Amino acid sequence: MNIKSQRGLSLLGVLVVGALAAFVLIVGFRTVPVVNEYMSIKRIVGILADEADKGTPVLELRRSFDRRGQIDDISSVSGADLVIDRSGTHTVIDVQYSRTVPLVANVSLLFDLHPSSDSR
Repeated sequence: MNIKSQRGLSLLGVLVVGALAAFVLIVGFRTVPVVNEYMSIKRIVGILADEADKGTPVLELRRSFDRRGQIDDISSVSGADLVIDRSGTHTVIDVQYSRTVPLVANVSLLFDLHPSSDSR
């Protein structure tokens, strides 16, 4: 049998590919909740900005965020963290927060997130 006609991965190649795939899966599984929470906060902030344009008081907006945050299981941000700007024609609600996600041992990912209603 000719060696040039044989193809495939060696045991070492399978181990390296498996380790890389496991690392990618771990990072993916750890970041999905952060992205889901960010998207929920962005959606809620957009809804609250629409309510603020209709004349809802600031205190009620903060309470509404807390109630909606309990439903969507938001733990990184509360209604007190919202920055509400009513200076222009539309109300802009911003929030800035960081989230640290542990990966393996003492290795972590840090996410700096800034959801805003400015893009609506």
